Amino acid sequence: MSVLLEFSMFPTDKGKSVSNEVSRVIEMIRERGVPYKLTAMGTIIETQSMQEALNIVQKAYDLLSEDSTRIYSSLKFDARSDKDNRLSGKIQSVEDKIGGVSK
Repeated sequence: MSVLLEFSMFPTDKGKSVSNEVSRVIEMIRERGVPYKLTAMGTIIETQSMQEALNIVQKAYDLLSEDSTRIYSSLKFDARSDKDNRLSGKIQSVEDKIGGVSK
């Protein structure tokens, strides 16, 4: 199974820049050992189950709520039981059709 989760989560009570807080979340994801891609507007992870993806969301919330009173979140899921390694595979499929894309 492959669960792709694209999410954005950050505190709204820390001023204009939240890169310090986002960095804490990315570090936690990296420590979990799941494939991920950081983008300018969010992060995409790939897990083997919905529960694993939800656990990462919960841990991200827990990290940020330690010192924040308001946290914004946006989440999108794509779960597929018949495929794996879709984080890179979906991009490769497009590149096979049109050539290299900006990553």
